[in-house]
Amino acid sequence: MAVPVADALSPGLPAGDVAAAGRFSRTRGALRTLEITIPAAVLLLLLFFCFVWPLIYPVPKPTGGSILDSGLPVWSPGHIFGTDNVGNDIMARILYGGQVSFEVAFAVQVIGLVVGGTLGVIAGYFGGPVDSVLMRIVDIVLAVPVVYLFIDLASVFKPTLLLLIVVLSLLSWLGPARLVRGETLSLRVREYIQAVKVMGGRSGRIIFRHLVPNTMGTITVNATFQVADAILTLAVLSYLGFSLPPPAATWGGMLQDGVNFLYDGYWWEIYPAGLMIVITVVAFNFIGDGLRDSLDVRLQRR
Repeated sequence: MAVPVADALSPGLPAGDVAAAGRFSRTRGALRTLEITIPAAVLLLLLFFCFVWPLIYPVPKPTGGSILDSGLPVWSPGHIFGTDNVGNDIMARILYGGQVSFEVAFAVQVIGLVVGGTLGVIAGYFGGPVDSVLMRIVDIVLAVPVVYLFIDLASVFKPTLLLLIVVLSLLSWLGPARLVRGETLSLRVREYIQAVKVMGGRSGRIIFRHLVPNTMGTITVNATFQVADAILTLAVLSYLGFSLPPPAATWGGMLQDGVNFLYDGYWWEIYPAGLMIVITVVAFNFIGDGLRDSLDVRLQRR
């Protein structure tokens, strides 16, 4: 007697329930794809306008505006987003400020993941004193009051692009180090790792050939959150005064300058920059959530 395919695949479920489960699984997969695709499209659009648009369209310079054009409202001739209190074009400052934000965020993310991922794998694989020393260093750095540290730095050093990247990188490796360490602790006791050890595999080969590739899922998901955190932290630093000095444009610096004129009715000096920060951070967070759901097998079974 022939057995229906649905009953053969799921002998405990009626054929109708199996079909409904299949449709639900396909719908869930489509929603997860959209969860990544839509924010990724938004980010690509932002990157296009920040880096490519100034090259193909005559965007005004972000500085050097005329004081006669100060405080122009939105949709003014030649100034779509208006101008600030000294006559600089808001749209131009948003575009060039986005360049600074993305450059710093991606640089910090790469440095943080390389340093944190490497130290996390080393701590998780060797364990013992190596793990204890590295994790205590992480705990000590996490105990530093970050806000007061940034305020002190702002009063001592003149911020530069390189200094911002270095300062943010000193804090960005802590989270990846802990995450990768936890992943490595579970991977080092797997059968294939033990088999490599039995066959005489060296620690370097085990780490870079077997452990690091198997932690890429965790690293990839964390990378999106790292970029979002770096952009948000950079905005906070700019608001606290630890930012690139004028005439450089940053989103956080625009918030700092615009808040002084918000109650005078010049809302276009602060809302566009704030909206760009919110959209960028939310998009990266959505991408991170979507990647986590797609890569985590346990979530796929729910």
